[in-house]
Amino acid sequence: MRTYFENPLSEGPERLRLHFGAVDWACEIWINDVAVGSHTGGFDPFYIDITDALTSDSSQKLVIAITDPTDTGTQPLGKQTLTPFAIQYTAVAGIWQTVWLEPVPHSCIERVYTETAITAGTVTVNCDLSNAKSGTQVNVCAFDGETLMSQGSELVVDDSVSVPLYFDDLHLWCPSDPFLYDLVIELTDANGNVLDRADSYCGAREVSCEPDDAGHMRLYLNGSPIFHLGLLDQGWWPDGLLTAPTDEALKFDIEATLKMGFNTIRKHVKVEPARWYWHADRLGVLVWQDMPSTVFNMVEFGKQLKEGTKPEEMEWESISPGKDPEGFRSELDAMLHALQLFPSIVVWVPFNEAWGQHDTNGTLTHVMRSDPTRLVDGPSGWTDMGLGHMRDHHLYQDAEQLPEAESGRATVYGEFGGISLYIDGHSMFEKGWGYTKTESVEDFLTSYEELLAAIGSLIPEGLAGAIYTQTTDVESEINGLLTYDREYKARPEKIRSIHERIL
Repeated sequence: MRTYFENPLSEGPERLRLHFGAVDWACEIWINDVAVGSHTGGFDPFYIDITDALTSDSSQKLVIAITDPTDTGTQPLGKQTLTPFAIQYTAVAGIWQTVWLEPVPHSCIERVYTETAITAGTVTVNCDLSNAKSGTQVNVCAFDGETLMSQGSELVVDDSVSVPLYFDDLHLWCPSDPFLYDLVIELTDANGNVLDRADSYCGAREVSCEPDDAGHMRLYLNGSPIFHLGLLDQGWWPDGLLTAPTDEALKFDIEATLKMGFNTIRKHVKVEPARWYWHADRLGVLVWQDMPSTVFNMVEFGKQLKEGTKPEEMEWESISPGKDPEGFRSELDAMLHALQLFPSIVVWVPFNEAWGQHDTNGTLTHVMRSDPTRLVDGPSGWTDMGLGHMRDHHLYQDAEQLPEAESGRATVYGEFGGISLYIDGHSMFEKGWGYTKTESVEDFLTSYEELLAAIGSLIPEGLAGAIYTQTTDVESEINGLLTYDREYKARPEKIRSIHERIL
């Protein structure tokens, strides 16, 4: 791809960065025929400093070459395949998120993320910096609207700093009250001159996995147990596949989820643009964030299933081997790094079922050490290895039979339901696919209410969370609560009333 842009820099020491929200999968970039950088990874943001390749001309040439092996490769790709069928969808390749230019000072703020300590009444603001000199200081102010609530300053050591903010009455973030503090962060030199300034925000919250009064392990938010009732959200679109058509569309799925009475979204083997998580933060929804999985051989899986082999007993090396553990770890770390800011994310899900699952406990331990402020589900469904905060079951049949609890781990249903309903004029195919079938809205509501009644009865027995499959239809899958073009199959207030009566 080739395009042209104008150089926004004026005379001075600023540098120019070229940002990409995400490119699937590998790319090489040239500015004015000078190679400036490359990147691999289809779901993480990156930038390249292009300053030294700029010319004095008003017009600058950008060329980017992209390659994507899709499911012929070993890289994380989520649900993409060159042969779409059932639970695998049309492949994506190329630039699928926003591209922009950013002038930055030589010494600048790179990244901000926070940690909350409710008992101490503090929020620690962690900043990663570039080219910070001796005597450089970071100053942070936290606001509620126009009111200054706290401020703090710390000297920079080795291009990073942690600034604790103390609050007299810390306003916590939760789904029913998704309060966000506005942050103003300044990087100053030894003389007090402002070198860089960034606006950000934070949601003060703590998550944990603890026993309740009856001894059942529960998912806690801010010191209280909260049942996670959520939707499996694929984040696919009929026109843009991975890319939502508008910002209104991007936030619609979150708003619809909340309108139907859910409090959780499991973002399934896909990473969204940063703006989606901002919407989740401000609207108030709990997010389980999956790591995109590697290649999954649907034909081989179907063959073993037809032979009567249970998923947890299959030969997964022939179905979905993790052939590039170093590449997987690199993209996993990039996801953790990029999304650490967002308070709505409360659970990391490194593996979905056995799709590319490898070095399971080593990977889960790595994630828990990398981010101790969140829970780790490991893995979601099927081939559990005994580690992780949650023991996650995928039960599309016999969901009313609660599996035996494991000591020290919360019992959750990472997937259940999947009731299909075909809506004429709103499906890609005349025949769709789902785990169970209904023929009318009335039949669907009856089946859904019976299923949710069973789920509700398991909560006192120890069930800590349940994720229904799924938010929307996707291509040949018709088990969404919404159609692929985002029409409600049943009135959202009806779905909400079922939840309120049962849960």
